[in-house]
Amino acid sequence: MIESELKIPVDALEEIRRRLGETDAEQISHPEREVNILFDSADGQLAAGGQVLRIRRVGGRHILTFKGPAAFDGAVKQRREIELEISSSERLSELLHALGYAPGMRYEKDRESWNLGSARIDLDHTPMGDFVEIEGPAHCLAATARQLGLDPADSVTQSYISLWRAFRRQHPECGRDMVFDP
Repeated sequence: MIESELKIPVDALEEIRRRLGETDAEQISHPEREVNILFDSADGQLAAGGQVLRIRRVGGRHILTFKGPAAFDGAVKQRREIELEISSSERLSELLHALGYAPGMRYEKDRESWNLGSARIDLDHTPMGDFVEIEGPAHCLAATARQLGLDPADSVTQSYISLWRAFRRQHPECGRDMVFDP
């Protein structure tokens, strides 16, 4: 599958949540903590190639994700994405170790999701701020953003990992991992 998305930083999620409630959007999940662990080879081959191998735990679910290198059409980020649900992140982690991959950065976010037309809207609260991710057919993303009162020109093309690294340069007290305080 090719994932197409806009990621737009916002000051707060409440206004977006209110606007979604005024549309025919359907809330498909309430805010829930996601814990993501990135894996890579010792020489960082995946990251160097713009690829991601991740295990995500959310609720009782465990999801393995591979993302290929990103391409951009203006502000729209597009990349191949393969996801599969697994029964045990611990067993998968053991398998990845056997294949030469080790866990690297860990990042967390609280995410709630909505469907609006042919788009999926994710409201993400992270340790560095709030973001709205709009996924769906590339041709509808900008219009969906404007429907929510967002300017597609405000979107960022970086991953949460890249954004966190930039955030840490301004906030050296933050650790390597993008996690909430205990």
